[in-house]
Amino acid sequence: MNAWLAPSVIVVCQSLTSLLSNATTEGPLDGILRAWGLILRGYTPNLSIEITRECPLRCPGCYAYGDGHLGGGITLRQVADLQGDALVDGVLGLVRAHKALHVSLVGGEPLVRFRELDRILPQLAADGVHTQLVTSAVRPIPVAWARLRRLQVVVSIDGLQPEHDARRAPATYDRILRHIEGHAITVHCTVTRQQVQRDGYLEEFVRQWSARDSVRRIWFSLYTPQIGERSAERLTAADRALVLDTLRGLRTRFPKLDLPLPALAGYERPPASPETCIFARTTTCYSADLTREITPCQFGGEPDCAECGCLASAGLAAVGRHRLPGGIPVERVFAASMGVGAVARRLRRRPRGGAIPDPLLPPAAAEPATD
Repeated sequence: MNAWLAPSVIVVCQSLTSLLSNATTEGPLDGILRAWGLILRGYTPNLSIEITRECPLRCPGCYAYGDGHLGGGITLRQVADLQGDALVDGVLGLVRAHKALHVSLVGGEPLVRFRELDRILPQLAADGVHTQLVTSAVRPIPVAWARLRRLQVVVSIDGLQPEHDARRAPATYDRILRHIEGHAITVHCTVTRQQVQRDGYLEEFVRQWSARDSVRRIWFSLYTPQIGERSAERLTAADRALVLDTLRGLRTRFPKLDLPLPALAGYERPPASPETCIFARTTTCYSADLTREITPCQFGGEPDCAECGCLASAGLAAVGRHRLPGGIPVERVFAASMGVGAVARRLRRRPRGGAIPDPLLPPAAAEPATD
């Protein structure tokens, strides 16, 4: 790789900060350099962990509980999950083995394990890890967590109150509003077909949540179906175009709507496959037993990439298509970096002195802690 490419890639990738990072005193350049360094050494800088199989909700269209999410033969509700010290040590062990810079804790409903999170989250903050907790806010979020650095609490909300309460009870609007008091949350809404049947629906949603002091930013994803899926949630091509056009107009009027133009461009041209998705290739996902990897990305199963609605995937795809001086796309530099990392990973996993990696551990966890 020519040395002049490095600063150009860094400048382009600074646009990712608003998509993937939390409020921190660490500069964007520092984080990008650390992430790139990990890729070159064969690690994935992003980690997603389903910390429990349990959830009191039964949301229509939830991919985590789909029959194919874990590849068939077993579903999330059948996975043996962990509690207590085993969960705390297991999560922290995975994060440290992967040298992750950014961790998403999902479920199930993570707040089912709020006692363990009360130990995990402060330790991740102390270790300098950016953590994203994705929850329905079905139970109170401890106020002490609002003081943790590098923690972003993301609350999933499925549209306006009538639709949300019908889909996500017992995590109703009334409960959410009580449980987020004292926090500055990110509202995340996955747009489904039900939300595009009435003009002005998304604008009303954005206006309502923008007016609340407890909301720092608002994110939108688009519903991502599995290949061959037939469901009420799936957007048509016309629906998708209408949503993107609507969001393009709303982002200029509501400052809390955090939707960079590169992400909108990425939604219009999503990656063709997980193999060409930068986010999928830089994120390792684990199910609730902390050993089973979810592939090919966090959706599991066979996601229809032509209709991908993942916000991070869209943003990174747009940046990957950006051309550097000389006409070289960023994604080509990324692919070369991943190639270097693959060689480094193979060399690191080679047994030393006759030692054989523990077959019961995932490959990354079996690696030596030192570089």
